Amino acid sequence: MSLAEPATLPVATSAPPRLNILKRFTTRFRTSLPAYLLLLPSLIFLALFTYGAMGRVVIDALYQRATPKAPLRFVGLDNITAVLADPAFTGAVVNNLIYALGTAVPSIGLALLFALALARTNAVTSALRAALFLPVLIPMVAASALFLFIFLPNVGLLDYYIGRLLPVLPNWLGDPDIALYAIMIITIWKNAGYYMLFFLAGLQSVPEDVMEAAHLDGAGPFSRLRYIILPELKPTFLFVIVIATLNAVTQVDHVFVMTKGGPSNATNLVLFYIYQQAVEHYDIGMASAATLLTLAALMSLTALSFRTMAKREGGS
Repeated sequence: MSLAEPATLPVATSAPPRLNILKRFTTRFRTSLPAYLLLLPSLIFLALFTYGAMGRVVIDALYQRATPKAPLRFVGLDNITAVLADPAFTGAVVNNLIYALGTAVPSIGLALLFALALARTNAVTSALRAALFLPVLIPMVAASALFLFIFLPNVGLLDYYIGRLLPVLPNWLGDPDIALYAIMIITIWKNAGYYMLFFLAGLQSVPEDVMEAAHLDGAGPFSRLRYIILPELKPTFLFVIVIATLNAVTQVDHVFVMTKGGPSNATNLVLFYIYQQAVEHYDIGMASAATLLTLAALMSLTALSFRTMAKREGGS
């Protein structure tokens, strides 16, 4: 008697790895296609007007032309070297650093003060919030024209009231020692209400039960501010600092309207220097090189700020 041979079971054959990868890619592409189609107009806009413009700046920074109709000549990094050696650019960078520090710190301080004072929502605080936010809605050119009338020597509104207290009145926009500080006032006036909105939103994340417990334990307003509110607002602070720095570099309308970079380049900022090189001197290579250096500095600062923010959030 012979034993029956064992029955053989069918072996399941798997698809080749390349076929599985292709199938997963096709499935994912079909699933994501509607989202990509919705993003397509924005991607085209970014490619043409943001990344395309940045690429054009990089290319223009490597070329130079003697006259507007002369052919382009490749110069490599000579434009960047020339910009770094230009005293006008160095002075504009120093002015921009002073301007950024002198506008960001008071604006952020006032914004935090306004947010703390108007944190509770009622009819009065809503009206005050709207009044403080109103300067944000005024175009910078219109605000500059308004402050140009305020700063007029002898006949302006500022001199009209200060003239009763001081025998000698300064020339607010004509004195190289104070002109830069005069144009800082308009930036602080416009941006404080804008930054206040971020702090008002950040205050919503402060736990009410922790504030009440600290109040019951006898913690005063300054103790609650130092140990509870400010630590909770650290991400908001980092974000507002980045926004304030970007505004300090990109806002130049008031300089164009009020001082044209003068007197004696005392109010010349980096963006106005770029405008002078491109429009007044028609030196596209120098203007592109200065733009490239400015973009590199801003992108480095932004990346460092958001990396610090990510580390803080990860650590907490």
